[in-house]
Amino acid sequence: MPWKGEKDPYKIWLSEIILQQTRVEQGLAYYNTFISTFPDVHKLARAKDKKVFKLWEGLGYYTRCRNLLATARHISKEFKGKFPSTYEDIKALKGIGPYTAAAISSFAFNLPHAVVDGNVFRVLARVFGIDSPVDSTAGKKLFTALADELIDKKQPGLYNQAIMDFGAVICKPALPLCTGCVFNKQCVALRSNKINELPVKEKKISIRKRWFYYVVLEYKNEIAIRQRTEKDIWQDLYEFPLVEAEGELDKKNILLQVKKKKWILANQFELLTISPLFKQQLSHQLIAGQFIKIRLLQKINLPHNCLWIPKRSAGKYAFPQFINQYLGEKAGQQRLF
Repeated sequence: MPWKGEKDPYKIWLSEIILQQTRVEQGLAYYNTFISTFPDVHKLARAKDKKVFKLWEGLGYYTRCRNLLATARHISKEFKGKFPSTYEDIKALKGIGPYTAAAISSFAFNLPHAVVDGNVFRVLARVFGIDSPVDSTAGKKLFTALADELIDKKQPGLYNQAIMDFGAVICKPALPLCTGCVFNKQCVALRSNKINELPVKEKKISIRKRWFYYVVLEYKNEIAIRQRTEKDIWQDLYEFPLVEAEGELDKKNILLQVKKKKWILANQFELLTISPLFKQQLSHQLIAGQFIKIRLLQKINLPHNCLWIPKRSAGKYAFPQFINQYLGEKAGQQRLF
């Protein structure tokens, strides 16, 4: 992984933001693309939002992308492109919390701040037999204090990388390699047969289910899209005109809702297809729905937040993964438009 051993705070920061809520194997390609496109913070700061969001497309959690741009522009303007070099100053940047600040400060500036991620929580909980929930305020404070106490003050970056790798490779969530573990004689969880019980989490995630019915309006060589500007999932991304419902709708009720919104005129449209059901699982939401493709025989005036674009230009806009599933399937993994 190219960010291992990296000392450039810009590249470390970029890798950490990309890898939040993202698997390494997925994030690697995005990291390489961002580094080649924006080799320094000034180039990222000067980039247009639309271009950056298009490169981010598919990574999800788009708040990270908005914060990435805001922080890049702040560093470029206020710090003349030089990354802050203290833990507190780094943590004050938008989108950077204790974990990311510790990673940047220890890896780039060799400051003794412990990185406490899921791997570190797991190692400490098992080795020391700690049953305080890792997702509680008290638990986070306890684990962070212990991690800071254990860190190698002379080589904090090397220590942080080592304990994270140890959790990822040896002290794994399932089927950890206990027999060959260097801590197997001291590990409280192993001695007390609690490997599968630690670490402890107290909160259960409540999943909200939402029904999205996207209306793919076509008129000659144009399609209708809108930008999601609301404080909601996929903010700033583009989508087709949307009917959101409380539950599953059949064909009759979908068309009824479309007519109510005046997106189609009587006898001036042709229903082409209704897609199969698509689903996307987010961290706290399950999105389910369908795509209703309609050819208009007469062009309509769209709401103020919608626009007509040439079909061939659709690939320039960043869509959420839910829509890209549809576009990919319809076109054999190629853009539908």
